[in-house]
Amino acid sequence: MPSSDVPRWLRPLGPDVRTLPAGEWWDAVRVPLATGLSILEHLGPRTGAVIEDGYGGSGILYWLVPPGEAADWDLPPAQILGPGSHVAIPPRHRTYAPGLHWRVPPTRTRHWTDPAGLHAALRASLS
Repeated sequence: MPSSDVPRWLRPLGPDVRTLPAGEWWDAVRVPLATGLSILEHLGPRTGAVIEDGYGGSGILYWLVPPGEAADWDLPPAQILGPGSHVAIPPRHRTYAPGLHWRVPPTRTRHWTDPAGLHAALRASLS
């Protein structure tokens, strides 16, 4: 993927995982893998970038949303990571397990997930 096809915050990104602060370019919505798979199914092609972390065997998915847009959500088991939090970001080429990888890779035009759609999908997955 040419570097012009990825968001500015992802460039330059070498072969290693980096930790970036939430709240500047995006906030992250963190959910357990089982819930996250239901959300992915509900959102389908409307999802933005999604990071998968299989560390510890249980699995976690992270959606990126515009900063501040999910700050007031209270939908356990989701955890909102905003200012003061950091998120491990895989290299842009890592789109496979094992380890931290992009389940849905970001592009310049699609890295955020619409917060209203993600909120609705999260609520539906909890019902």
